[in-house]
Amino acid sequence: MFDKIASRYDFINHFLSLGIDILWRKKAINEIGKINPKIILDVATGTGDLAVEATRLNPKKIIGIDISKNMLEVGRNKMKRKSIEKIVEMIYGDSENMSFEDNTFDAVTAGFGVRNFENIDKGLSEMYRVMKIGGKLAILEPAEPNSFPFKQLYTIYFKFILPLIGKLFSKDRSAYSYLPESVAAFPSRQKFIEKLQKAGFKEAKYKNLTFGVSLLYTATK
Repeated sequence: MFDKIASRYDFINHFLSLGIDILWRKKAINEIGKINPKIILDVATGTGDLAVEATRLNPKKIIGIDISKNMLEVGRNKMKRKSIEKIVEMIYGDSENMSFEDNTFDAVTAGFGVRNFENIDKGLSEMYRVMKIGGKLAILEPAEPNSFPFKQLYTIYFKFILPLIGKLFSKDRSAYSYLPESVAAFPSRQKFIEKLQKAGFKEAKYKNLTFGVSLLYTATK
């Protein structure tokens, strides 16, 4: 599915979120910036937007991992255009079974990809395993707002309008019908905190972004 929409993925993301997704990524990178990470892993990197944002921290290396070859190819071309391909390496790999050694990365990020894991618990355990002690985790995920009237407006937009717009631009209705379905199936705020804790993470917490339309989860090892 992601291979099919790779060429239009970035444009549609920014269009559907009115560009606010850019601000969400800045907030996530600000969080890991607190520990001045030098080696960063971006899980389910897609086309690498979060990895690009992380370059402003001046790390030595950023590795983005994903299972969509077409998304990675779009990402590699993006890094070349921005002349950061020596800093950001985009590699093919399974986020739930990573080939990295234990305690490799100072920080681990994931932007809107954890909900796509086949096994969330396994994916989080892998993220914990490859992170150094004292490292920082930042995960962005879309969410359903809890308060009136944003909850009602969100439901109308996310379940009815968004799939139509997604189909118009991507020519793949299933991809943007899948989005609200995956968000609805994702663990609740507190349940996901519990999953982070089960994986071994400490100081796990979340922050509502833009009235709860997006969530920023953070934790440490």
